[in-house]
Amino acid sequence: MPSATSATAAHGVRRGGAGGGLHGWQRDGMGDGRGEVGFWGGQPCMPPTPLLSPRRQRPTGMGPVLALWVCLALGAADGKGPAPAPLAGGQPFAVVWNIPTGRCQHRFGVGLPLADYGIVENRGGHFAGQNITIFYKNKFGLYPYISPGGVTHNGGIPQRVPLRAHLARAAEDIRLLLQPAFRGLAVVDWEEWRPLWAQNWGAKRIYRAASEQWARERHRGPRLARRAFERAAQTLMEQTLLLGRSLCPGGLWGFYRFPDCFNGNWAKVANYTGRCRPAEARRNNRLGWLWAASAALYPSIYLPLALPPALRRRYVHHRLREALRLAARGATGRLPVVAYSRLSYRRSPRFLEPADLEHTIGESAALGAAGVVLWGDMSYSRSAESCASLRRYLVSTLGPYVANVTAAARACSLQRCHGHGRCVRRQPRDLGSLLHLAASPWLPFRCHCYRGWAGRGCAQREWPDPAVCPAPTRTHSLYGHREGLQPPDTCLPRGAWGW
Repeated sequence: MPSATSATAAHGVRRGGAGGGLHGWQRDGMGDGRGEVGFWGGQPCMPPTPLLSPRRQRPTGMGPVLALWVCLALGAADGKGPAPAPLAGGQPFAVVWNIPTGRCQHRFGVGLPLADYGIVENRGGHFAGQNITIFYKNKFGLYPYISPGGVTHNGGIPQRVPLRAHLARAAEDIRLLLQPAFRGLAVVDWEEWRPLWAQNWGAKRIYRAASEQWARERHRGPRLARRAFERAAQTLMEQTLLLGRSLCPGGLWGFYRFPDCFNGNWAKVANYTGRCRPAEARRNNRLGWLWAASAALYPSIYLPLALPPALRRRYVHHRLREALRLAARGATGRLPVVAYSRLSYRRSPRFLEPADLEHTIGESAALGAAGVVLWGDMSYSRSAESCASLRRYLVSTLGPYVANVTAAARACSLQRCHGHGRCVRRQPRDLGSLLHLAASPWLPFRCHCYRGWAGRGCAQREWPDPAVCPAPTRTHSLYGHREGLQPPDTCLPRGAWGW
């Protein structure tokens, strides 16, 4: 993810007006979007229903959001639920562009034919738009963190954040960037600390120390520091997601890099398997509140250049498997898993080799992820040379591979699942089976049916239980992919199916 400076520039918004402040935000050349759908359609995000009562900082008046917890009580966490709906129309696997490369065309005259390869991008090539928007720490609410120089921001730790003020500020930030009809990916990127005390190691130990100091100020011991930190972190993250879902309910809200597998220990073990450590899986189980509040999961599958090539597929495979395991714990059913990948290796300008596109994009599609986000910073569009290099890579390597995988995912869905399900690897550990266009009859893959369909080939209608799905729900569909029928992962009254 980019630095605060590049993130601000990429979002296309700036602080303005005398004295700056919250109401000084302005859009830079984003257009009015008349006639468009999603990000620019309709009015700015609706004023929020009051989330906090005056006496106690607890949710109030959140009827639409409370339904999430009702559904959680009813189940859907058994791992056998229907597949999440496609992100883009009927496309079972979507590849989304999240790189600020609009300047390649505007400043250097270098066009990137993303649509030719089925890659979804924001209108106008903007970094923040109707298909995907990231909310960074320095411009979303009152996120507490401690800078490398030891300066505390917004109290530094979750315990010191005024929750009411944070939610009010976050609501303003959401309304400035999104429309209520937003149907895209809404990703919160808060990486300075982790919500579980035990996972704040290394440079993140400063949050333990600050929490212990907070407890000493109250004449309490380290046990209080831990409990208070975890409770405050949960409240902050949980309420932020529920706020976003109440303001723009069609968006797929979630936190970047959650869940994590912490399987990057290849240099410390003799026989690296790529598996998530059991202790980390148990800790992820403790984050059930986060999976219940999320509308999508956004794990990171960035490849370190130092990771030996023979181990890269295992590294990605188990990170995806952990995300897919936890996706079954969504409040209203399985959550879409949309993995964050890069065009280049982590902390390197070197583009991914074709084999590593298979290890990232290909593995994601084969395991049943809903899609992949290709993220990058301003370095890809810094100069005419960098733009030209990016275009060459897109046309020669990346684009053809993306087109192959997305077409194969769609063809398999149509041929094996009647277009009512997603093809997933029959044996998840069969790392050699990928969704590629070929003469193969897709034997290594089975159907994971969307809601409303059942059977081996997803050809049998299955009416939803009214107790589980009492009313129609909003659906999501990325801009430019609204053609065709309503996504089947939608609860509709009996007799109202759109097929």
